[in-house]
Amino acid sequence: MKNLLTAAAAATLVLLCGCVTKVTTIPLTGDIMVDGPRAIAEGPPRDRVLWEYRVAAAAMRLNDDALAKKMLDDALLTLDGIYGKDPNAKKARSYFHSENKKTFIGEPYERVMAYYYRGILYWMDGEPDNARACFRTGELEDSSSITNNGETPYSGDYILLDYLDGLVTAKEGGDGLDAYARATNNCKTIQPPPPYNTKANVLFFLEFGPGPEKYATGRYREELRFRVPPSAPYSAMITINNQTLTEGFYDDLGFQATTRGGRVMDHVLANKAIFKDVTGGVGQAAILGGALTAAASRNSTGQEVGLGILAAGLILEGVSASTHPAADTRAWNNLPRFLSFAAVQLPPGQYPATVEFRDRNGYTIPNLTKTLTINVTADSRDKVVFVSDRSRTPQTL
Repeated sequence: MKNLLTAAAAATLVLLCGCVTKVTTIPLTGDIMVDGPRAIAEGPPRDRVLWEYRVAAAAMRLNDDALAKKMLDDALLTLDGIYGKDPNAKKARSYFHSENKKTFIGEPYERVMAYYYRGILYWMDGEPDNARACFRTGELEDSSSITNNGETPYSGDYILLDYLDGLVTAKEGGDGLDAYARATNNCKTIQPPPPYNTKANVLFFLEFGPGPEKYATGRYREELRFRVPPSAPYSAMITINNQTLTEGFYDDLGFQATTRGGRVMDHVLANKAIFKDVTGGVGQAAILGGALTAAASRNSTGQEVGLGILAAGLILEGVSASTHPAADTRAWNNLPRFLSFAAVQLPPGQYPATVEFRDRNGYTIPNLTKTLTINVTADSRDKVVFVSDRSRTPQTL
């Protein structure tokens, strides 16, 4: 029985020691274009995609499309092969590994944005068919075949993804009306996007406002929650070639982060939390009961039974201690909140343009105004212009 107790204690120590993991810490400067590449090269492999996402968004705002494509292509390669293949993801699905130990791929709204950005870059390169494939894949990332308590499966409800899908189809001579209908059906509280103009050759992709943030609540920090910071800009005004376009937002990532298919959701890693509570409670009771039984017994049989219960309690306590239900709060922290789009038709030439971002009351926010020089070529390729409230200015595109 002494050997059994020793073995139980040893097993408990193995479980507890197995929880200690050496963490590589990369000192951060606050400059994503410095911190990102270093974190990708030297940081934990499980965070690689996270930093690639962040660098890609920052690169697009600096008009460094080559770097953005490199980051997104590698991230999406990982994302495409992650389900069921990554050993760290399998570990995180077990009770004994924390969620932040798995390879980061992001919540649905983060994965959608990776495909959305890559679609924009494909369209910039004159590959609208590949852009459409990205928009469609993004819509699938926002969908789910899993039902909840008998409810219908979650369906994607991004407006721009469907709208842009149909626009590409219409521009290539097809019928994009089904996609347009899906887009407009999702415009519950905002004005729907305009009918397709297949001759519009200058396409503005706009983004503004701070994106959603993640935090954890619950006894074991097992509940993943989202907060949506207030946004100063709520719309944008484009001025080009004596035309003025005022554009609100079509998609709100704050809404997308906190809902699936329009239904509010809470992320709770309940199974892990319950498992930890049950094993810990039973383990503590077994330790106390076993110790009392052994101490009260006047014969070797009773003492052995008590020690056996105590040994089992030690094992359960070790299992409970090695269970990590904490939610993964790693986040793509430089995403925007609002997405918008506008299209105009212009003859070949060079055009000065401004993009002003406006507050809820329609007043221009001066320090966010962007100035652009846009070159429209004589070929059939669309001119794709990406503008963020965090873009550098001025830019020549």
